[in-house]
Amino acid sequence: MSILIVGTVAFDAIETPFGKTEKIVGGAATYISLSSSFFSQDLNLVSVVGEDFPSSAITMLKNKNVNIKGLQIKEGEKTFFWSGKYHENMNQRDTIETQLNVLENFDPIVPEEFQENEILMLGNLMPSVQKRVLDQMKKRPKMVVLDTMNFWMDNFLGDLKKALKEVDVLTINDEEAKQLSEEESLIKAANKILNMGPKQLIIKKGEHGALLFAKEGKEKKIFFAPALPLERVLDPTGAGDSFAGGLVGYLDKTKDYSFENMKKAVVYGSVLASFSVEEFGTKKLEEITENQISCRLKNIIKLVDSGM
Repeated sequence: MSILIVGTVAFDAIETPFGKTEKIVGGAATYISLSSSFFSQDLNLVSVVGEDFPSSAITMLKNKNVNIKGLQIKEGEKTFFWSGKYHENMNQRDTIETQLNVLENFDPIVPEEFQENEILMLGNLMPSVQKRVLDQMKKRPKMVVLDTMNFWMDNFLGDLKKALKEVDVLTINDEEAKQLSEEESLIKAANKILNMGPKQLIIKKGEHGALLFAKEGKEKKIFFAPALPLERVLDPTGAGDSFAGGLVGYLDKTKDYSFENMKKAVVYGSVLASFSVEEFGTKKLEEITENQISCRLKNIIKLVDSGM
C-alpha cells in the first residue's frame, strides 16, 4: 500500500475579491487526494460525508485512483460545511459559517487493508482524531505527515503536542508557526517546533513560497522553495492541502525520504498549489495534465536559476 489520506471531504462556499460560489465540493482530503493522484496510483481515503454529498464527486475521486473504502457515508446526516470571505490581499479571510455536521462525531475507522501504508497524510483535523488514526496502524508508516491550524492550537494544544511526538513532517503556515512556538523569528520558531517531535518542518508562506527545516543529529538544514508568480489567483482555499498532496505524492513516487528529495517534493508541492488557486474549488486540479505540471516545474526552476 502507498498513501493513506485522512481528512475532511466537505462543502465550501467561498467569496473572494474576484468572485463568489454557492456550495461546492472541498475539504482537505479532497485537495490532497487530487494533488497526490498525479504521482501515485495507490491512494486510500478515510473520511466522512453525509447523504447530501453528491455521488458524482465520489465517482470523480474513484476516477483519480482513490480507494474510498474508508469513506463513511452517514444516512440522514449532512456533510461538513465551511463558508468564508477573503480580503483584498487574499492572505486574510473571515469565516462566515461553520457547520460541523458529520464531523462532530467523526470516528476514523481505518480498514484493515489500509493499515500498512508507506505514507500517512493526516489532514487538518482535531489532534485526537489524528492520533486515533496513528494508533490503528499495524506498523509505523515510513513517513507520517501532519497538517494542523491555529484553531487546534487555541483549543487542543495538549492533544496537538502529543500527536507531534509521533510525526515525521509537520506542515503549517508562518502565522501558525509563530503561534505554536511563541516566537516571532521563523528560525527560532522552527528550532522550537522541531524539538517538539517532528523530524522536518514545512512553513508555508503563501505567495512567498515555503521553507523546509530539518534536524539531523546536531546539524540543522534549511531549504527555501519560491511560489510561482501568477497573473490569476481566484481562490486560495485549498492551496495548502494541494501543496501537501503534491509533496506526499512525489515522495510516494520516488520512495526516497531523504532531505535532498524532500526539497524536490516541496517544489512539486508548490507547483500543485499554484494550479489550485487559479479556479474556485477543486476545478483546476480535476482538469490539469502531467504535461502542464512539468511545464510549470520548469518555470519555477528558471525562476531561481541565477546562472552563477
